[in-house]
Amino acid sequence: MADNLYNSIYNPDVLSCLANLSNDEVFTPPEIANKMLDLLPKELWSDPNATFLDPACKSGVFLREIAKRLIEGLKDKIPDLQTRIDHIFHNQLYAIAITEMTSLLARRSVYCTKYPNTVYSVSRFESPAGNIRYQNVAHVFRDGKCIFCGASEKTFGDKARSGLERHAYEFIHTTKLEEIFGMKFDVIIGNPPYQLDDGGYQASSKPIYQCFIKQAEMLKPRFLCMIIPSRWMTGGKNLDEFRNEMIADTRLKYLCDYSDAKECFPGTEIKGGVCYFLWERDYAGQCEIVRKNGDQIETTTRYLKEPGVDVFVRDSRLLPILKKVLAYKKKSFSNYVSPLRPYGLRGDTFKDPTKYALPKMSENPIPGGITIWGLDTHLHRVKRYVPSDYPFPKKETIDQYKIFVTRNYGNGDFGEIPASPILAGPGEACTETFIYVGGFSTAEERNYCFSYMKTKFFRLMVSVKKQDQNASQGIYKYVPIVPFNKLWTDSELFTIFGLSDEEISFVESAVPEWTQKGE
Repeated sequence: MADNLYNSIYNPDVLSCLANLSNDEVFTPPEIANKMLDLLPKELWSDPNATFLDPACKSGVFLREIAKRLIEGLKDKIPDLQTRIDHIFHNQLYAIAITEMTSLLARRSVYCTKYPNTVYSVSRFESPAGNIRYQNVAHVFRDGKCIFCGASEKTFGDKARSGLERHAYEFIHTTKLEEIFGMKFDVIIGNPPYQLDDGGYQASSKPIYQCFIKQAEMLKPRFLCMIIPSRWMTGGKNLDEFRNEMIADTRLKYLCDYSDAKECFPGTEIKGGVCYFLWERDYAGQCEIVRKNGDQIETTTRYLKEPGVDVFVRDSRLLPILKKVLAYKKKSFSNYVSPLRPYGLRGDTFKDPTKYALPKMSENPIPGGITIWGLDTHLHRVKRYVPSDYPFPKKETIDQYKIFVTRNYGNGDFGEIPASPILAGPGEACTETFIYVGGFSTAEERNYCFSYMKTKFFRLMVSVKKQDQNASQGIYKYVPIVPFNKLWTDSELFTIFGLSDEEISFVESAVPEWTQKGE
């Protein structure tokens, strides 16, 4: 069979090994590539006119697996094997590599040689690139930012990246997409770069995958299928506009959501998980959603957009509870939570306050002074001390009671517990390692609030938005405010918000008991 012949001239295990490497540019395992291809209509594999584009080609795995399917599917229409292979590689499969190295890797895995204009190629081209192109394009900076991807000139300008990869990906650095290959595509499929290393890390890095999706939609393919981080569903830096567009787009026909990215990319940690989707140009309706969390698989068919909710609720079991809470029209608990850097102190202030034009701090208590919580150079929680007249950039709530909570914790697991919240009083502040809940006029009011924060109900509502390590003010948006005049229990909250026995059982089983010490 043609499939066996094609298998004999390449080794699919090589790409499986690449997918297990830890790398900023995550390689797609063949198994996942094929799951994505399975979403496409079967008739595509017997259509000699169907065209496919990978706009962020790395290993060539998508083109390779598409080629296998077309070689089998077109054998009746193009009986001669070599003629069939030539037709497929020359007229149906196209890619834009993200780096020069990946262009060579992709050509090797697809054409069996880095240069398909040689006798070693399974299909001879006149060009040494074949249909897998790479262009060393440049960022276009305006006011210090790239107008296409937002990369900073300071980090990615010619002076800063001399001799290094600039990560100016051709597919998203042009306004004339149709000129790249001079054609339209039936299918655009791939695994785009996830972020720019622009001085941040993970959730703080600048996401870039949304640029590939928006650009692909502009080409108006029949089908668009990509695998990306799931962080866009509830949060992510500069992703609000993209999220609003995605959850309102009824052309999304299928979404497969993995809570643990290692199920797709072994050896690679991607906070908040990953997902792949099928977008169909001529479809309008509900989306089939498959959520995978270890051995648990949940399948629902629904719209991604829920009335009154600006995020995608990943776990459908949350929906009826969320709707009941929203019906009460309570104010958001986020009103009690500070923004980032609540007192204007950066995370490395303890290391060298003079860097920020601040006086030095003491390691010993100062009578009548202020205690500041933060981390030392070994990331251990420590305290520093300053006089009461210390020039804090921000002073709000220093003289009140509050609760310090780390602004990053966990992995986005359901109902996870923050690391040792600090019950702080007047004369206490913190660096940006923490945010605060408060301020309160009395210790009793603060303690009543803390009793609420420890309930399963509270942490369930936090999980509507918290899907990764980020624990900033925004994750508390759908947590309702209750009076802080008593110690709260879950049973009281379940009654107040009218949870059913089934919903209570879900909360009790899904959210862990509070076991945090150091209160």
